[in-house]
Amino acid sequence: MLYLRSDAGEHSDWAGSYRRFNRDLAPGMCLVSGTNQGMYARVRPHPHKLIVSSVDHNGNKYGPMELLMDPEILLKAAASGDSYFSYIFGVAYQIAVRYNCRGLVIENYKTDLPQAKGLSSSAAATVLAARAFNRVYDLKLSVRGEMDLAYHGEITTPSQCGRMDQCCAFGARPVLMKFDGDLLECEELTLGAPLYIVIVELAGSKDTTTILQRLNKCFPVADDEEQTGLQNLLGSVNTRIIKAGIEALAAGNVQRLGELMTEAQVLFDRYAMPICPSQLTAPNLHKILQHEPLKPHIWGAKGVGSQGDGCAQLLCRTIADMEAVTKMIERDFKMSCMSLQIGETKPVTQALIPAASFSQVCSCGHTATGPNPSPRSRALLNLLGRFAATLPRLQVSAPRALPGARLGWHPQAGV
Repeated sequence: MLYLRSDAGEHSDWAGSYRRFNRDLAPGMCLVSGTNQGMYARVRPHPHKLIVSSVDHNGNKYGPMELLMDPEILLKAAASGDSYFSYIFGVAYQIAVRYNCRGLVIENYKTDLPQAKGLSSSAAATVLAARAFNRVYDLKLSVRGEMDLAYHGEITTPSQCGRMDQCCAFGARPVLMKFDGDLLECEELTLGAPLYIVIVELAGSKDTTTILQRLNKCFPVADDEEQTGLQNLLGSVNTRIIKAGIEALAAGNVQRLGELMTEAQVLFDRYAMPICPSQLTAPNLHKILQHEPLKPHIWGAKGVGSQGDGCAQLLCRTIADMEAVTKMIERDFKMSCMSLQIGETKPVTQALIPAASFSQVCSCGHTATGPNPSPRSRALLNLLGRFAATLPRLQVSAPRALPGARLGWHPQAGV
């Protein structure tokens, strides 16, 4: 399963990449988090073909489509952009030219995130394909490796997205991403308080390709004040907002985070909307953002992804407010909503902590380093009788580290 995203700092990924040509531009920076909506697939190897079938979030089925794992055939299919499968063909092309792999059968049997709504559905497809090849053929790629493969697969198609979209590879946890030319840095963040977010499908339409084409014309060197304004928005202004957002997240100051979301949207409307008014005027988005009855229930709100009438994200004050916002939007606007809780965890009440891999430690606390150390680590404990096995010693400090936790052991937690 791969995840869609809720974000701040949209467009700064590709904008930051232009620092290869203009070092006066600021690096890109964004805050992203996955959710528990995504794409589910069953995969298996095939001797020489890529076979793909899919179902969208409305239950419509597509495929199967079959292509030989031939780089020329895959590149042509990806570059055509004729179907949603183009993204998967792009990844398969990258696999074909980088690795000695055979084919793959991908059966995407369930999808519960909307397409073309700014929720990285294309990135979810590319990361799914990259992870499928990685696991079936044991390519030993890290998450970052899967993201890179997915990104190059997507830009093989007519889509010109930045690297932000592939954040879905990290799953449902908040991540800071930085973009400086071709350099990508990722850092997982700690939340000081849970976030309650409602994602609203705006029941409109958007053309991400058009948005990216129009905004990219302002880079790498601005021709007028309007283009300079966009460069500043996606550069120094975005950096200031993101850094303040990181501080708010760490401190658990959700109200401040909401204020920053609202400020980011106001500035985006001021500097980006005039450059692509056909897509960024977004009447449905602004109806939601300006709906007064919602404001007592939310800390802030903004668009999602490349913006436009795809989706909106509303940061709610409490779980009860999240439920109230969902009911209000579904009643007043007839739009569908998805609820998202980030950072909400359940307390640990029982833990098993084996210590079989600990260094051999003597009674004075020093690690055994002599030529004839004890043949068995002090972390192991002989248990005779029913189990007759040497099992890991349980660390008695666990209850102190986890107040209220119950300590136990299991006979199959062996060495």
